[in-house]
Amino acid sequence: MRAAKLVAVVLAGLLVLAGVTAWRWTHTPHGRMDLGAALVVHSMPSGGELGPETRAMANGWTARFMGDAEPEVAIRDLTFAGPAGELPLRLYTPPGAGPFPVVAWIHGGGFWMGDDLPMWDGTCSRLARDAGALVASLGYRLAPEHPFPAAVEDSFAGLRFVAAHAGEWNGDAARLAVMGGSAGGNLAAVVAQRARDEGGPPLVFQVLIVPAVSAEDGASASRRDFAVGYGLDGIAQMVEAYLPEPADRTKPWASPLLARDFSRLPPALILTAEFDPLRDEGEAYGEKLHAAGVPVVVRRFDGAIHGFLGSDDDSAASEALVVSTLREAFGQ
Repeated sequence: MRAAKLVAVVLAGLLVLAGVTAWRWTHTPHGRMDLGAALVVHSMPSGGELGPETRAMANGWTARFMGDAEPEVAIRDLTFAGPAGELPLRLYTPPGAGPFPVVAWIHGGGFWMGDDLPMWDGTCSRLARDAGALVASLGYRLAPEHPFPAAVEDSFAGLRFVAAHAGEWNGDAARLAVMGGSAGGNLAAVVAQRARDEGGPPLVFQVLIVPAVSAEDGASASRRDFAVGYGLDGIAQMVEAYLPEPADRTKPWASPLLARDFSRLPPALILTAEFDPLRDEGEAYGEKLHAAGVPVVVRRFDGAIHGFLGSDDDSAASEALVVSTLREAFGQ
């Protein structure tokens, strides 16, 4: 009997401690964070050198949040010719007769990880199935081994390859969109600007998910407020790896927010998260598009961290919004 009471007291104490911890983690100086997001923040692996070993660990940790491939979506591996050699392309074909609209998808990872393309199977196959589109996931060279502008050059070469070969895959290059998250959002914005300025390919839409559109560290309130302890620490380290030459950081190919001309760009959907250091710059990019007459929708997800990790409802809602917006852009 005494043992049972002792166990009950211990369990009650643990529940109280868990409740207090959850309250402390979710009640931040800047508002209330989702509990799932807070758990992710406090379970993230520590930093280290941005090299192959750390990259493999980061890829494995991130892959846990992406989900499994949808079985009805066909997946195959291809390559395309980049400026410095062959690069991987992973193609997702939805069920149906086609021809399908096409999404050129550029992965995130701070310009230094995310290169294990199968880790994104869940994300890309759901997009292909639900949007009824071919999704071409583009590989690109990573920092610090390959600093700026390698990722830009590779991504633009990949976009042009997809446009040129979409017809061979039962795709419709006249309905081509570009999409990217985080560092991939940066690259998606940059290649959209380049496509406008360098003769195509023409894009019908761009989707920028929690995009990194400025290399100026600390230039916004969200960069300052959420620099440490909110799920995206070490931005300065990633910028240093990708942009070791400080003079490059203000170039539009590195910081598309600093472009001189935002007109004639494709319509855009920009998604941001409340507790993301990149929140303000993503929303500022939307404001610049709007001021230039480009149709744009900007949606902030409250309570969420970068990538909506741990916020299952927000993650599902963001995917649904992307799908519905793309289907409308594609005329489906």
